[in-house]
Amino acid sequence: MQLPQNIWNDANLIKVLQNDGVAVMPTDTLYGIVGKVQNEDVVNRIYSIRKRNPDKPCIILIGDSKELEKFSITLSEEQKKVIKNFSVPTSFILDCSDEKFTYLHHDTKTLAFRIPTSSELRDLLIKTGPLIAPSANLEALHPSENILEAKKYFGDSVDLYVDGGIIKSKASKIIKLHKDGTMTKIRY
Repeated sequence: MQLPQNIWNDANLIKVLQNDGVAVMPTDTLYGIVGKVQNEDVVNRIYSIRKRNPDKPCIILIGDSKELEKFSITLSEEQKKVIKNFSVPTSFILDCSDEKFTYLHHDTKTLAFRIPTSSELRDLLIKTGPLIAPSANLEALHPSENILEAKKYFGDSVDLYVDGGIIKSKASKIIKLHKDGTMTKIRY
């Protein structure tokens, strides 16, 4: 996916996200509706705006694997090896039994993380912290391919729209990654 410029290095976008706002922006796959994952109010706001099933966890974008420590997750050596072997956008479901993240894992005791393939997007995530990032659409409807479609879904309930042009990409692969390095394909 080619974007016109480094749209993630935008002072306004960074400010909105750092100040607990909600934005629609391109991710490394599709347009996402994003906000700080470690702020429960922001997460609940995104679920409400998106009309998402409250029992369905969302993918979390992180700048690097060290960010997993914020979620009480430590990767095994086997898991690290598997993650390094993926060059396409892949979200990994990992065990997370920490009760303080129930608002994220909804008693599944797992969370899905993706380290974006784009270094510019990873740089944004280092500045803002991990972001919850479901696709920019209402539950069960087609993901937005451009900002106009996103605005039809969300109107003025979002603090910022970042236009990355038309994005006709696929959602990331999703793999459940076990401690021993074995995998279960969820969406491939």
